[in-house]
Amino acid sequence: MNVSVVRIYVTEGKHVKQEIFKYLHDDEQVMGVTVFRGITGFGRSGKVHSSSLLDMSLDLPVVIEFFDTPDKVRHALDNLNTVIKPGHVLIFSAELI
Repeated sequence: MNVSVVRIYVTEGKHVKQEIFKYLHDDEQVMGVTVFRGITGFGRSGKVHSSSLLDMSLDLPVVIEFFDTPDKVRHALDNLNTVIKPGHVLIFSAELI
C-alpha cells in the first residue's frame, strides 16, 4: 500500500505540538503519528536550539511525523495550514508493508 509520510518541524516553545497531535489523533484519525524530540537543531532563522547537561532548554526541536493515504494526508495538511508555518513540512511517498 502506498502512503504519504509527513514530517512537521516545530519547537517545544511554540506549544503547537499538542494541538497538531490532538488534531491528527482525534479529528483526522491518521494511521500513525510519532513525535520526536531533538537534542539540537536550527531552522531558517539560524537560531540554534540545543540541550546540554547544564542547560535543559524547553525550546528544543520537535519533529511530528505521520502517515496515511495521500488524500487523507493532503486533507490533514490543508486543515493545519494556519498552525504550521510555510517551509516547516516535508512530505514524501513510502510503501507500507
